Amino acid sequence: MYALIDCNNFYASCERVFNPSLVGKPVVILSNNDGCVIARSNEAKAVGVPMGAPAFEYRYLFERQGVAVFSANFALYGDMSKRVMTILSDYAPIQEIYSIDECFLDLSNMPVDLREHGLKMRKQVFLWTGIPVSVGIGTTKALAKVANNIAKKFTERTGGSYVIDTEEKRINALKWLAVEDVWGIGRRNAKKLHARGVKTAYDFSLLSRSLVMNTMTIVGARLQDELNGIPTLEMEPVELKQSIATTRTFENEYWKYDEVKERVCTFAVSCAQKLRQQHSLCTKVEVFIQSSRFREGDAQYANSVVVKLPFPTSSSIEIVNFAVQGLDIIFKTDIGYKRAGVVLMEFVPDNEYQPSLFFNSDPKHARLMQAVDRLNDKYGTKIRLAAMDKRTHKMHQEKLSPKYTTNLKDIIQVKL
Repeated sequence: MYALIDCNNFYASCERVFNPSLVGKPVVILSNNDGCVIARSNEAKAVGVPMGAPAFEYRYLFERQGVAVFSANFALYGDMSKRVMTILSDYAPIQEIYSIDECFLDLSNMPVDLREHGLKMRKQVFLWTGIPVSVGIGTTKALAKVANNIAKKFTERTGGSYVIDTEEKRINALKWLAVEDVWGIGRRNAKKLHARGVKTAYDFSLLSRSLVMNTMTIVGARLQDELNGIPTLEMEPVELKQSIATTRTFENEYWKYDEVKERVCTFAVSCAQKLRQQHSLCTKVEVFIQSSRFREGDAQYANSVVVKLPFPTSSSIEIVNFAVQGLDIIFKTDIGYKRAGVVLMEFVPDNEYQPSLFFNSDPKHARLMQAVDRLNDKYGTKIRLAAMDKRTHKMHQEKLSPKYTTNLKDIIQVKL
């Protein structure tokens, strides 16, 4: 048996934890630079705010309907996710974190009442974090997803926890679920299936194997098996990333070299921190810069370069130096740059690296980076390279909520 635990309207729920006056009101979260809607509460959906809605086009609707609008606070959401996942990890021997707001648990052979086990998870997560979750349990991961949809849709009846553990429940659930809402189907495949008269997940489960293979290849065939109660998707361990990128669109056009250089340095440091977290070293650094796409003619410019390193490293100092070398190659004057990024590639584990006779990372940097990471983890980003600006992410974020759990200055104060 597998459980799929999903945080309900996660980004909006995180904002509500620290601002209870938002409960029951429409809430939307905007993308980087406050561009478009990336998350909505149920109340926001009800007043007609679509996913991906451009913020400037819907500002009058926001005002008219009393929609609370927030800039994406990824520091807060990431920390709250970590807290939720840590709590859930105690409920099963194997956990697979699927996304920032979802995880699978392997409940096989656990001597518990599965529905009650799900209700207990839900209660503890809400009590300890304030985040509401829904729990779906089934004999396969795909059926756990279906069960989760039912738990969330009919919370009053299910209590937020639903188990598909009989053939009758499986068939009824698949007949209820529209085929476009099946995990892994997608819009394009849903259109193809609709053209063949397939309307529900149950219709899909009855299709011939050859037809599914022709329409959706082996991926669709495995999904069909899953919906029919045949496990084909195993629990997956957390895999190390094969590349790490930090890219941003600037709040304004940058014309000066020093302005673009500062951004590239900051992005390189961010990548290096993530690289050290997975105990890897990189051997290549890519840097790209790009002017505004809305400029016409020769004013548009985009370029990238890959710098091959003489030795593997995870040192922020060394990675920044190599990134700046790449920037020097592609930077052109008299151009207004709107976007830039740094990508680290081709990793080796930091405990398997064989030093070279002539070219190696400075051995002092490893301990220095460990000390910097510990201090920054504890106190926030206090230690930075001189080439970096104090503001790590220069984005247009007019409606950013405080970093309640990751910055001591933003911690909630209670007056007695």
